[in-house]
Amino acid sequence: MESERLLKTWPVETVSAAVVSATGETLVRYGDSGRTYPLASVTKLLTAYAVLIAVEEGAFELDDPAGPPGSTVRHLLAHASGLDVSSFKVLAAPGDRRIYSNTGFETLARTLQERSGIEFGDYLREGVLEPLGMRSTTLAGSPAAGAHSNVDDLIRFAAELQRPQILHPSTLEKATSLVFPGLSGVLPGFGRQQHNDWGLGFEIRDGKEPHWTGRTSSSSTFGHFGQSGTFLWVDPEAGLGCVALTDRDFGAWAAEVWPDFTDAILAEVGDQTAR
Repeated sequence: MESERLLKTWPVETVSAAVVSATGETLVRYGDSGRTYPLASVTKLLTAYAVLIAVEEGAFELDDPAGPPGSTVRHLLAHASGLDVSSFKVLAAPGDRRIYSNTGFETLARTLQERSGIEFGDYLREGVLEPLGMRSTTLAGSPAAGAHSNVDDLIRFAAELQRPQILHPSTLEKATSLVFPGLSGVLPGFGRQQHNDWGLGFEIRDGKEPHWTGRTSSSSTFGHFGQSGTFLWVDPEAGLGCVALTDRDFGAWAAEVWPDFTDAILAEVGDQTAR
């Protein structure tokens, strides 16, 4: 398979990857799917899911105040609160710009903990990880970037993102649709995007160029990548999810090889799915 050939050319020591269908079937596996890697910002997908479950459970609402003055839970999830990437400095009014913010996700976790009375790591474990059987996934640091996991666990999460069981489908649909349309901003590693589209914790591909997903990925593709050389995407039109974990930090190498790999996956496996 071309995708496997491409994977073997990646300039990394170790890579583990898998492709999951919309029915939850693992179509392709590469490498050691039980090996644990740091997820870096792919952690945000897990944190966002915990926050969305908390919204469904009534701990707070998306439009409840959180973060800087005028900001809400919705703003924080969509990187539109105005918070700086790694400090509590406010760089813009809520809803004015798409400013990618680790601090925003740490604020979300703190808000969930305050409103629910449950420590965030416990809430994540009890609300997301245990119900999905993600036994090897742990949060050892920041809710923005501190989780560790393996492909076996993320296969389960990618299946959940295509056929939700612990979150209502309508909630996931809202979370993977554009929030605060028309905001410009910098997509880390890929420069300024005139329309830096985001959902509620999920980055949306739309028409971004350049981008870390494939050139043939649908505009509705959503997911996240991490600075530890990791990514997870779901392409609803293709009926596929893909996860790849490596032992090399994100850099120019990843921006070069990831799109080709994704295009190969879509070409090889897409005919077996809903495309």
